[in-house]
Amino acid sequence: MNLKLRVWRQKNPSDKGRVMEYEAKNISPNMSFLEMLDVVNEGLTQKNEEPIAFDHDCREGICGTCSLMINGIAHGPERGTAACQLHMRHFKDGDTITIEPWRAKAFPVIKDLVVDRSAFDRIIQAGGFVSVNTGSAPDANTLLVAKDKAELAMDAAACIGCGACVASCKNASAMLFVAAKVSHLSLLPQGALEKEKRVKNMVAQMDKEGFGGCTNQYECQAVCPKEINVAFIAKMNREYLTAKT
Repeated sequence: MNLKLRVWRQKNPSDKGRVMEYEAKNISPNMSFLEMLDVVNEGLTQKNEEPIAFDHDCREGICGTCSLMINGIAHGPERGTAACQLHMRHFKDGDTITIEPWRAKAFPVIKDLVVDRSAFDRIIQAGGFVSVNTGSAPDANTLLVAKDKAELAMDAAACIGCGACVASCKNASAMLFVAAKVSHLSLLPQGALEKEKRVKNMVAQMDKEGFGGCTNQYECQAVCPKEINVAFIAKMNREYLTAKT
């Protein structure tokens, strides 16, 4: 496959940035999207040009660092798939592909396609943990959890914190991320004791970081690589109102 890439290049946070065009030649349909970028970067390096900076780690769809807008869609066109697991067979020979970083005030661009998502870390630090003594692992396992609640908690815990929900939302809202983190702990007995304190602190930190509000467009659910349900936002809102009263 031969492709034309339109890639956002930005030297540093203060640089204005621009879109530059590159050729991706002899790309195997079995390559992942990041492997394709590796091939392009090899070519740039051989020509003594600056390679394209992009973020990645596990390349298994579980770490959330492969944050790319691909043709205007967070993580690309395949539903429930992170960019690192998107394969080139989903594109056609001769296609033009536009690649951009996440666009949100709370996610400033560091370089090219790499953004600073430490805002998510600070939200977790504000309350995304259990601090009460739950005993050792065997003791904790003696706490019975209803099957439906356990499964719902695991659904929420599947969030990998990639930020696609923020990047796709017209308001740059982090509600789906925060709701998933709030919900997966409050649904379990170990986390239920601190649920009121947790939701107030995490929502306050989310607002402090400059994320927008939710207006129920559901774009976040549509692009989430783990398909986190927006119903968790409603659950978080209920918990927040209860905690504030």
